[in-house]
Amino acid sequence: MVKVLIKKLNPDVQLPAYKTTGASGMDIMAFIDSPIKLAPNSSCLVPTGLSIAFSEDYELQIRPRSGLAAKNGITVLNTPGTIDSDYRGEIKIILFNHSKEEFIINNKDRVAQMILMPVIKMELEITENLPDTIRGEGGFGSTGK
Repeated sequence: MVKVLIKKLNPDVQLPAYKTTGASGMDIMAFIDSPIKLAPNSSCLVPTGLSIAFSEDYELQIRPRSGLAAKNGITVLNTPGTIDSDYRGEIKIILFNHSKEEFIINNKDRVAQMILMPVIKMELEITENLPDTIRGEGGFGSTGK
């Protein structure tokens, strides 16, 4: 287990939590003064009232909740959303409504899940040629249906 520092920006904010022992993501909740009406085919920014700090060897990924996606067509727009290790501002969730119905977000609704993931930094090396592969430059759909 990795220690992560979390700051409540308001004493009434509820901390994210794992809902089961096998859950890989912690559910994170909206922290809003009044309900947000998310129109069909629209996005909105949902405050959480939290900021966080963790080692630069990690990133925090914000992912959709499967129940919201399956039942209501609500997803995280930039899935997965990345919270970098040096960001100290409030975590906000970009939700998108894929449905044909307005969706209401209330205070303390579980709107997404957050997962701490390791980050492997890369070093770029300039080259004139890349190694050959069977696929080569075949792109979108080149390997079949």
